[in-house]
Amino acid sequence: MFILELTYIAPLERVDAALPEHVAWLDAHYAAGVFIASGRKVPRDGGIILAVGEDRSKIEEIVSSDPFSVAGVAEYAVTEFIATKTAQPLEPYRQELPS
Repeated sequence: MFILELTYIAPLERVDAALPEHVAWLDAHYAAGVFIASGRKVPRDGGIILAVGEDRSKIEEIVSSDPFSVAGVAEYAVTEFIATKTAQPLEPYRQELPS
């Protein structure tokens, strides 16, 4: 599982201009089963996306295609973690520690 942390590097006016394309990009990755949660940080200086997948390079490829990245209004930090404990609704995403 991955935590994708966006940090805005441009004024909010530029972020807002790219927002409709970013939301469409989010929707596509929700539909593909890659994203399971997302939202703005408080204060509004970026956002967080929870993503599932086994291949970090694929996640980084997805991140680079975000209209926020393409427009140069946000930077990403990608953190991979092993979700060994989850709430019941997230049980399908629970992972085992490697041997």
